[in-house]
Amino acid sequence: MARTPRKPRDDRAPREESEFIEKLVGINRVAKVVKGGRRFGFAAIMVVGDGKGRVGYGAGKAREVPEAIRKATENARKSMVRIPLREGRTLHHDVKGRYGAGRVVLRNAPPGTGIIAGGPIRAVFEALGVHDVVAKSVGSSNPHNMIKAAFDGLQNCMSPRAVAGKRGKKVSEIIGRRDAEAAKEPANG
Repeated sequence: MARTPRKPRDDRAPREESEFIEKLVGINRVAKVVKGGRRFGFAAIMVVGDGKGRVGYGAGKAREVPEAIRKATENARKSMVRIPLREGRTLHHDVKGRYGAGRVVLRNAPPGTGIIAGGPIRAVFEALGVHDVVAKSVGSSNPHNMIKAAFDGLQNCMSPRAVAGKRGKKVSEIIGRRDAEAAKEPANG
């Protein structure tokens, strides 16, 4: 007897595809000691971005892991900020960020470098849509502090257009200085 090919099941609910990139940075299990023993809860931290220059982070706590992740994702979507990117792939200039004991150094990089960053900072850049960057975490390795320090640095990033507007100059004058400084440096070979 010949088998008929199976038809795909259409009775399942279609899973919605989000336009956002969601990265789970970490989950902590916390215990509360009560009369009957321990009550466990979970704390999650998420980074959400659109891959085109908008990114946010959020934390959520709940008794179950999926609920903690959902809360963290909602908080991250509410806290999204726009970061100016150079050519849509890297930062305009080097910046330092700090939050508490967490310090990060974020540097722009030439094409083809990739994301050279560890742990939570890598998740931030992947969600942001940055392709070439070098980042170094100095100090605290606590993911919450590292992410907040990275956001502090990213929010200090300015595009040449914003700098020119602030100073009352033309963009060509601002960018011209960048090229002139590169030409002044002696070529190390």
